[in-house]
Amino acid sequence: MQEITRYALINSVGTALYIILIVSFMYLGVKGIFGREETILIPIAMLMLFVFSAAFTGALVFGRPIMWYLDGKKRQALSLIFYTLGFFLLITIITIFFMIILGR
Repeated sequence: MQEITRYALINSVGTALYIILIVSFMYLGVKGIFGREETILIPIAMLMLFVFSAAFTGALVFGRPIMWYLDGKKRQALSLIFYTLGFFLLITIITIFFMIILGR
């Protein structure tokens, strides 16, 4: 069970850090990296980033559980998914709590 908890925590924190990185990039990009000129490339890039992000975070959250499930470790796979989602929910709740405290 300790291995499952460790993997779940790594997956959740990795997903949260990836989201923070992408949001920071988008926030700073809008402010000045990309300029103000509207172009068709902006929505194309954003949609491509969205698809990549879905695939990347999906691999983080579901990659190992799917491998374990296919290897016959069904109980461990389901535990890992639920622990990962639980940790990620906890990170989300903490983030919302800080937003409320900081008045944002």
